[in-house]
Amino acid sequence: MQKTYSAKASDIQKKWVLIDAEGLVLGRMASQIAMILRGKHKTTFTPHMDCGDNVIVINAEKVRVTGNKMADKIFYWHTGYPGGIKERSAGQTLGGRYPERLIQKAVERMITRGPLGRQQMRNLKVYAGPNHPHEAQQPVALDLAARNAKNARSA
Repeated sequence: MQKTYSAKASDIQKKWVLIDAEGLVLGRMASQIAMILRGKHKTTFTPHMDCGDNVIVINAEKVRVTGNKMADKIFYWHTGYPGGIKERSAGQTLGGRYPERLIQKAVERMITRGPLGRQQMRNLKVYAGPNHPHEAQQPVALDLAARNAKNARSA
């Protein structure tokens, strides 16, 4: 009889992965990042442990969305005051001050909610431009565009 493998904290090996978001489709990229953050790509995946890798995303301002989502995809939030509902489109977010929030929110909504999900989200680093301060970790570049032709969008 075989027992189900359950990883301990001492067994977990974390790597650093670098993803260039230029020309990638937002939703497809976010689902791949969420899978890497959770650790579901590893054979030692354990649901109750943070066994995923650290992910660095660069060029967040150059991410693509399909169809008319740039104008039609609206994000709402409420200030807490009467009549305080606010809205912002995906295009306004990308063209605004913090374009990396579009990727952060897309990945956050694909990660489980709770203490473990918040811990896994701390392993995601998103930068609007091509520079990042994590060269010392020697991240391995991951080419998502080469995995599937639908992952990249040219125009």
